[in-house]
Amino acid sequence: MTEINLSRNEPVFSISNAAKLLNISVHTLRMYEKEGLIIPFKKESKQRSYSKLDLDRINCIRNAINESKISINGIKTIYSLIPCWQVVNCSAEDRKKCEGYNGHGKPCWSYSHPGTVCENKNCRECEVYNNFSECGKVKELIKSI
Repeated sequence: MTEINLSRNEPVFSISNAAKLLNISVHTLRMYEKEGLIIPFKKESKQRSYSKLDLDRINCIRNAINESKISINGIKTIYSLIPCWQVVNCSAEDRKKCEGYNGHGKPCWSYSHPGTVCENKNCRECEVYNNFSECGKVKELIKSI
């Protein structure tokens, strides 16, 4: 049998397969997307797909909800505390205009970013979104500041 090596960021799971693997409903995955907790890959046909890293992020969210009793709004607030402006090196000018910097209720990838360094960035590919998908990474970053 040939071993298949896939990147942990390769979108190989359909929404239904991801839901089965995570033991949750498709509706729950769509709700997490609507709430800004996840950004699935989307094909031109608008079909969602997920990578192993996405599944890890969703497991982290599920653990926060079920084990730590953190609400979805609480998780969004925690994600909003990620100092994205430091990660992407925003200028003081960009910070003045940035809802992610000035807001506090949802993650930076949930906002549009007109007139800033992030204006033309795909948040799905941003280091802020990708580097902090593991549960302990957010706390490690905050400790390092």
